[in-house]
Amino acid sequence: MAEYVAGFNEKPFRAKQLLQWVHQRGTSDIAQMTDLAKSFRNLLSEQAEVISLPVINDIKAKDGTRKWLLDVGAGNAVEMVFIPEDDRGTLCISSQAGCAVNCRFCSTGHQGFARNLTPAEIIGQLWFAEHHLRQDPDAIRRLDEDCAEQQQGRVISNVVMMGMGEPLLNYDAVLVALRLMLDDHAYGLSRRRVTVSTSGVVPMMDRLAQDCPVALAVSLHAPNDRLRDDLVPLNQKYPLKELIAACDRYLPFAPRDFITFEYCMLDDVNDHDQHAHELIRLLKGLRCKLNLIPFNPFPQSGLKRSKPERVKQFAEILQDAGLVTTVRKTRGDDIAAACGQLAGDVIDRTRRAEVIDVARLTGSSQIKFGATVTLVDEDTEEKITYQIVGTDESNISAGLLSIQAPLARALIGKANGDSVEVVTPGGARAYEILSVAYR
Repeated sequence: MAEYVAGFNEKPFRAKQLLQWVHQRGTSDIAQMTDLAKSFRNLLSEQAEVISLPVINDIKAKDGTRKWLLDVGAGNAVEMVFIPEDDRGTLCISSQAGCAVNCRFCSTGHQGFARNLTPAEIIGQLWFAEHHLRQDPDAIRRLDEDCAEQQQGRVISNVVMMGMGEPLLNYDAVLVALRLMLDDHAYGLSRRRVTVSTSGVVPMMDRLAQDCPVALAVSLHAPNDRLRDDLVPLNQKYPLKELIAACDRYLPFAPRDFITFEYCMLDDVNDHDQHAHELIRLLKGLRCKLNLIPFNPFPQSGLKRSKPERVKQFAEILQDAGLVTTVRKTRGDDIAAACGQLAGDVIDRTRRAEVIDVARLTGSSQIKFGATVTLVDEDTEEKITYQIVGTDESNISAGLLSIQAPLARALIGKANGDSVEVVTPGGARAYEILSVAYR
């Protein structure tokens, strides 16, 4: 914001005033920002506007959980969820339209990946929810001891980036949004009340520790590489040994003295006693908390929720070994707002008219984030090999293809023998997929 204001040749304190008007007061009419110089307001009115993402749908669950479907343009929409508790109000927000990681148990991943959200679209979710809920008599209000005086009584006390998408694959935009959440002139949230959930993008975990260390939650879901490769395909690029080491490196910077591991309980898949004992060995010596999450079924997954008694026994094994373990209370499942259920309404740019074969989703031949793909140009018969990586890791000359690139978007979800067509500045190019490998 300071750089933005400086572009108008205004003094730095104007940035603080503007932040307060927009984020603390929720003012969208620039003319009402009365302590700004009139000349500055006139310039802002000509070049900027404060608007909310259009709301497509707004539904409330029996338990008070609220879910919004927000329009982000071009036929894409994202979901966010507000969870009221007796002592807090938690907002779960999205970082991408869709997701390229494609975890087996997550409905968001099954819809494909459309695009990253901008910083404005990410922070705009918090802006809308905070100021909208202030008008809702049923929203839980509380006094947060960490708030600046002017923010006392706000509705949202905690923000979790556990909505649609993998936050660390949209790192730069997420970082801007996080810093606004923490800014005392904006939302003034403490670092321990802002959580980023990741499937384990190791290089970006290390960057987050340096740039903006907030609370970290890691989607674990399996105690060994064989099983996690199947459930969380990203593990094929960043296996457990690397992931746990990254968690250990993050701890000195974390605002809490532990890392939270999320573990979705899947019937007869990852819920056996042996899996619990493997977890104990995997996490030995690491300050952490395990959050066991009841699976929220959806038709395409082919998976079932672990039985309550099995979850209880699993938790007891972990607790008896000294691991802090909780079982997450399911919220909002009657409106598909629970963990893993956010699917939004997204143009699937990776699978367009393709009918998804569920049996293929678990196979290693399907192209996902982290895959190394060998292609042949159908016109020139030239062979090329790329690994699909995050935007920050991309280097086309080294064969590292950004997940945002048109070719990568076209390849996600395809398999050996498939053909894809990509429109480039030089015209349309067609490729046949010769092989798919991981690591």
